[in-house]
Amino acid sequence: MTDMKRRPLVLANWKMNMTPSQVLPYLDQVIPEVEKDTGADVAIAAQDLYLAQMVKATTNTRLAIAAENAHWTDEGAYTGETSPKALAEIGVSYVLIGHFERRKLFNETDERVNLKTKAALKNGLKVIVDLDEDMSTYDTVNPNNVVLAQLRAALAGISAEELDQVAIAYEPTWAIGSGEAASATAAQKAAVLIRQSLKNLYSAGVAEKIRILYGGSVTTKNAAAFLSQNDIDGVLVGKAALDPKQFLELIDIAQATH
Repeated sequence: MTDMKRRPLVLANWKMNMTPSQVLPYLDQVIPEVEKDTGADVAIAAQDLYLAQMVKATTNTRLAIAAENAHWTDEGAYTGETSPKALAEIGVSYVLIGHFERRKLFNETDERVNLKTKAALKNGLKVIVDLDEDMSTYDTVNPNNVVLAQLRAALAGISAEELDQVAIAYEPTWAIGSGEAASATAAQKAAVLIRQSLKNLYSAGVAEKIRILYGGSVTTKNAAAFLSQNDIDGVLVGKAALDPKQFLELIDIAQATH
């Protein structure tokens, strides 16, 4: 349980999955349960071509829609990219920035993560900033002095006030898509380092308000262990969230553990 009762966030990341014929049936199963207000915020990140359809289907519901990426400018000659301004205009609520797969497969740098985060915030989007920094390197370091490199880079030039619209997701590289999640203890240790880094960068008050998510092979079997940790305020779910029944179970787990 968290001292400040930060409302948990359960975020499905469909990645490059789901076909057009699967989108609305999935939402039809999930929306009625989310409407009961589970005690958690719930969002689904999907491919760009589904976002407008999903926003329309979830209008005036508790289910939020997220983009999986956005560019660092509002418009321009950037073939194949997605404008954060356009995402906001169609009603998208969240955007994932700096996901491990973007960093590894598409050479996304810390500098671009920062630029994209700023652009998304400027357009009123809520941002999930992903980190995959190796926390084991801080085993012998006093956490009171730690400022994680990826976190510092991602948040450079972003004010404490803007951080109200930011959550941090920690995804250990080796756990993503591997079927093997980090232990809840290891995930909590990473979350503590993230929160302490936020305190060192901003203040204790700011750090206590920000939600920290764990991602990487989250399932209905291990989610409770993560969500019961003091500094873990939600989960970023990949494969398990492709099944609406499992996604709903994960939402129930988040409610029960907070």
